[in-house]
Amino acid sequence: MPLNIIYPLMIVIASSSYGILSTIVKLGMQDGYTSSEVVSSQYIFGFLLALLLVLATQRKLPHIQLKGWAILVLAGIFTATTGMVYGQSLNYLPASLAVVMLFQFTWIGLLLDCALKKRLPTRAEVISLLFLFAGTILAAGVLDVDLTAIAWQGWALGLTSALTFSIFIQINSRQVTGMTNITRTFIVSAVALIVISIFLSPEILWNGQLTSGLWKYGLALGLFGIILPILLFSIAVPKVGGGLTSILSAMELPVAILVSVIFLHEVVTPLQLFGIVLVLVGMILPSYLSMRKQSLKNNR
Repeated sequence: MPLNIIYPLMIVIASSSYGILSTIVKLGMQDGYTSSEVVSSQYIFGFLLALLLVLATQRKLPHIQLKGWAILVLAGIFTATTGMVYGQSLNYLPASLAVVMLFQFTWIGLLLDCALKKRLPTRAEVISLLFLFAGTILAAGVLDVDLTAIAWQGWALGLTSALTFSIFIQINSRQVTGMTNITRTFIVSAVALIVISIFLSPEILWNGQLTSGLWKYGLALGLFGIILPILLFSIAVPKVGGGLTSILSAMELPVAILVSVIFLHEVVTPLQLFGIVLVLVGMILPSYLSMRKQSLKNNR
């Protein structure tokens, strides 16, 4: 498989992993656990899995420069912040609208990438964002939601989660020399666990909740919410770039809807299915046009 396909595919797999999380959290809540407990278990098991990977693969500690540590600490902080802020937004927003607000990271991330690289969005990127914006609204089913009674805190928290996720993507586009991606994943997960422990429910470590059944949700969330996305983003984002990563990460929405239908038996309308198609078109378009342009250039 060509390298120009592998790295975008890694981004798609990483974002798809994020799409699974909301259903796992809901299943945990149906089993009697609070959202705070379930999310805390995600970061605990994510750290433990990352620790096992490091112990199994690394033979010595890496030498990391101060700039590298800054990148890793910030990545961990914004990983944890996104999870916490998005969870808080659900206290004010319907789940469908919270997803739409989070998905504003597509255009926020692209604007951040353009500002940092001092460039203008390409025509393909603008067209892609139009497809993504329209598709997200239709796929999330917010056309049937009454928006008049929603508190301003919901809008603010929703946009903040989009901003923090956009910053996380941009930070992950920075390479850290002198270390492997597995070690990077471990350090990021450790920082995220520290931040989560300050604000959520670290008491699950000693109150018996983990051994009573919470562990199975934490293990699944740690794998799909920490290990896979952070590891794959660490590998692929520096190769793909922050702008295209923001667009490809839109795969999270179709996966979130599909998984909720399968495991939570939620109903999807034809309008939502059309929205999913628009999201997929908007996600694929920049990569397709880029590969087509490169192919025409090589054939000259």
